[in-house]
Amino acid sequence: MRVSSLRYLVGMGFKSIWKNRMMSFASFCIILVSLLMVGMSVLTSLNLSRIINGIERKSEVIVQIKDGISEDELETLTKEIIMIPNVNELEFYSRDEAWKDMVENMSKEEQDLFKYADDNPLPDVFRMTVLDVSKMTETTTQIGALNNVESVRSPIAFADTLISIQRVVTIISAAIIIALVLVCFIIISNTTRASVFARRKEINIMKYVGATNNFIKIPFFIEGMIVGIIAAVCALGLTKVAYDGIYQIFNTDFGLWRVLELKNIYSFSELFVKVSVSYLVAGAVIGAIGTSISTGKHLKV
Repeated sequence: MRVSSLRYLVGMGFKSIWKNRMMSFASFCIILVSLLMVGMSVLTSLNLSRIINGIERKSEVIVQIKDGISEDELETLTKEIIMIPNVNELEFYSRDEAWKDMVENMSKEEQDLFKYADDNPLPDVFRMTVLDVSKMTETTTQIGALNNVESVRSPIAFADTLISIQRVVTIISAAIIIALVLVCFIIISNTTRASVFARRKEINIMKYVGATNNFIKIPFFIEGMIVGIIAAVCALGLTKVAYDGIYQIFNTDFGLWRVLELKNIYSFSELFVKVSVSYLVAGAVIGAIGTSISTGKHLKV
């Protein structure tokens, strides 16, 4: 195709947007809303994964060691636990350290009460975190089977809840994305069919003078791509405004946010490049391909 012909077709695509502005506006709105909903769903899923990962890193497993083991046995046990693949960090927490910390957190009256205690009833323990909270049950079972381990305490129920939440959010996000893309294609297809019907006389004339189907379809393709890109730019701006507002809420100095790791969410600047590229590519592809498929299906001239 010659450059002059391509320039003409691109120009026709731009002109078609204004000529059929009501239909173009309908396509713009559906792509805009779809990108907004898909984008916010993906951002929510990303942040939830980051929050859960942050909580996972703080999910501590307590390994109680049997009383009276020797230094060599303690060293052997330490090596055996470290060799378990899912173990992340391992720290020995002696009974003396535990007693000292407990006394420091007591009131003055409680300290006086325990001041004359002869025996330290607390055990030596390991404090440990895991790499993958979904494998916590398997990991604690392996540790519990080792020699010189008295017991293992871990937040298994809490870990299972985190995994369930993450799984549900992933499924819902995927369903929303698929549904919105399908709806978007259907609506754009209907809009394009109406546009083709409205310009049937113009298309017939082009066919009579020797224009091929591809030559006729390219302006529709360009039109859909431009509408998709414009919708993507608007969706990006709206997403930034909404996301920054939510980010400011969770970034306030509120104790509950810190406990729930909600202060650990991404800032929009961290995701700006990826979100921008994703929006622009998705908008252009949905607009262009949706229009192209529909034009090929409904071009009866």
